[in-house]
Amino acid sequence: MSANFSSLLELVREMGLLREAGGAEEVGGNPRITEVVSNSRSVRPGALFCCIRGERSDGHDYIPMARELGAAALLCERPVDAGLPSIVVPSVREVMGEVSAAVYGNPSEKLLMVGVTGTNGKSTTTYVLRSILGAAGIRSGLLGTIVESDGVRERDADRTTPESCIIQRRLAEMVRNGCGACVMETSSHGLFLGRLRGCRFDVPLFTNLSPEHLDFHKDMEHYFQAKRLLFSRYARPGFEGAANADDPYGRRLLEDFPENMRGFALASDTFARVMEFRTGLEGTSMTVSMRGFPDLRLRSPLVGNFNVWNVLAAVTALRGRVEDEAVVCGVAAVPQVPGRLERHSLPNGACCFIDFAHTPEALKNVLTVARALCPGRLISVFGHGGGRYPLNRPALGRVAAGLADLVIVTMDNPRDEDPAEIAEEIVGGVQESGGARHQVILDRREAVRTALSVAAPGDVVVVSGKGPERYLEMRGARMPYNDAETVDSWIRSSRGDH
Repeated sequence: MSANFSSLLELVREMGLLREAGGAEEVGGNPRITEVVSNSRSVRPGALFCCIRGERSDGHDYIPMARELGAAALLCERPVDAGLPSIVVPSVREVMGEVSAAVYGNPSEKLLMVGVTGTNGKSTTTYVLRSILGAAGIRSGLLGTIVESDGVRERDADRTTPESCIIQRRLAEMVRNGCGACVMETSSHGLFLGRLRGCRFDVPLFTNLSPEHLDFHKDMEHYFQAKRLLFSRYARPGFEGAANADDPYGRRLLEDFPENMRGFALASDTFARVMEFRTGLEGTSMTVSMRGFPDLRLRSPLVGNFNVWNVLAAVTALRGRVEDEAVVCGVAAVPQVPGRLERHSLPNGACCFIDFAHTPEALKNVLTVARALCPGRLISVFGHGGGRYPLNRPALGRVAAGLADLVIVTMDNPRDEDPAEIAEEIVGGVQESGGARHQVILDRREAVRTALSVAAPGDVVVVSGKGPERYLEMRGARMPYNDAETVDSWIRSSRGDH
């Protein structure tokens, strides 16, 4: 797929965002644009290079490199004398998504677009959605926190919501691979920064909202308004969305878009409700009641009360779009979600869960589930990321101290902060709650191995914060590390496997 420079220029002009254009006549008039990139190192002949100004770098500084690598044209925010056709706009981010969509053939128009936003539960909900679609015979791509899939191949995800030019390229790959749908996690950063431009969602879905990313969004209202953009800016006219009616922010969305939304809940009287459920180590069973549909009996391998919400969210969003048989089969066939209550049975008779929970609310949910499944002691291992909302640190300590028998505080991507100081703030919260038994082991691998070693039959170890991540970020470097690999290595060692 491709587009002429002149057609992209006309698109920007129609958007009312063109400041000026130049250079086309001098370099051959109307070059063919075959791809759109915002990273100069990714430029190939025929690329439109988008000059994004960020906090740490300015894409305009890399124009010489882009030209050398064969860039065909530029999208920029100031006039440049680079010998390349250029389109100058007030904000490259505001234009790049639509321009990318035009180059790649508007792929979101050829897919059922399902977007999931919220603080907790996004990844698991996308896995349930994709499993239901697969059971209905609909091949779907995935853009998420854990992996990306083009319908044929999977790759580790770099960030939850990539730049708009990458999203459009991924959507085009899905179309080429015969996908009929795309399931996408949509982060508050991605929504606020315009990375979803060029996308139109048929089924936007909201899980819940709790304090996170407030270092970026200032306060909960700004955080919510960023999430709301999925429905107000990026949803297709006549969209059919879903929101958690047990969450106050979900109720606001239901009130704001009454004609377009289905509510789902465990406690509230709304469109879709769970009438009863049971959850244990082997999975969850539930009965779902929806207005206008017969009651539905479901079984899922996922465990925990919060996964009841995640399953219900996916079922509410898709019921009526697919047959009930596909819903039942899809929910039953959901695969283990990496880093989301990922279960490991230990040779010492204990059990370990690895989870991405890194906010106080998420940690409370995970530990509450583990507590209910735990006949013995509950051991909690976690830290907190550097450069993230610091008030979460003592709050995490209070949550863990209130639910766990042993708290081991460690590091979690300290970035440019001192991990010992982060741990001290967490311990302060532990002590506020009565000083539950605790210790600090900053080396995360050692902390995990210690927790596994002290666990006895019937105990449950919860290692939280990093989930499927494969690195520890510290002082500008990423060091290889993965919780699951650490647990598996300990299991092999304890069995004497080599």
